[in-house]
Amino acid sequence: MTTRRSFIKTTSLASAALMIKPSIFHFDHSYIGLQLYTVRDAMTEDAEATLAKVAQIGYNSVEGATYTGTENFYGMDAKTFADVLKKNKLIMPSSHYRLGEELQNGQDMKGTLLHDWNKAVDDAKTVGVKYMVCAWLSPAERGNIDHYKKLAENLNNAGETCKKAGIQLCYHNHDFEFIEDNNQFPYDILLNSTNKDTVKFEVDLYWITKAGHDPVALFKAHAGRFPLWHVKDMDNTTEHAFTEVGNGTIDFKNIFKYADTAGLKYFFVEQDKTPGDPFTSITKSIDYIKKNLV
Repeated sequence: MTTRRSFIKTTSLASAALMIKPSIFHFDHSYIGLQLYTVRDAMTEDAEATLAKVAQIGYNSVEGATYTGTENFYGMDAKTFADVLKKNKLIMPSSHYRLGEELQNGQDMKGTLLHDWNKAVDDAKTVGVKYMVCAWLSPAERGNIDHYKKLAENLNNAGETCKKAGIQLCYHNHDFEFIEDNNQFPYDILLNSTNKDTVKFEVDLYWITKAGHDPVALFKAHAGRFPLWHVKDMDNTTEHAFTEVGNGTIDFKNIFKYADTAGLKYFFVEQDKTPGDPFTSITKSIDYIKKNLV
């Protein structure tokens, strides 16, 4: 059993034992990505025009978020969407999916880890997706520690299907995975009960920081398991609200020094809510990233 105390102790010991120096970047930092959820309203109105604008701002990589339930990418089939990406010189190395335990209008949600996953994998391959990410669990899908152990089994199974297609499965965290249950963290269960090769993780730097954990310590304790990052900042208010990268309290300069330790391959700017025009916010974020992080 992993208690809060033993989790912290294990992480601390791993950090001390490794004594990993900040690395020189070996990931392909020519790609600066955007999670399209940030511009979701614009994508709904006109996906092609939005992708063109995202590219014009300077992003050359995007992460998708709408396949579950529709089995389309922003209203387009896989081939059509792949052509739109290519037209705008964008790649989409990663895309988000739901687990699929929760029903939608009383029916199973298609295009999820649990329902029609083979088609989802085939479509992802058509678009050029390299990482398929279990993005979020609804409250009904979370449950207790035993339920997370079952989730780990589901991730292992879905990951095997991805592996056959040359795709990597990942799991994206929020902060609820760091709420203790019976002196255990659900996130720790997922890290230790999934296959290290077939299941990796997309770490959301905002949510893990909000949960009170140090992402660098996590990278050191589980080196190589975090090929994807959400680069999302937290403002200096009591609300700890989302803000533009570089405008908040998260020390990205230090975190990026441990990109190799984490196993980083791609990162994506995400800002769930913006104070005004989201295109203004994502422009501020990419300007900071170009000047300070890559």
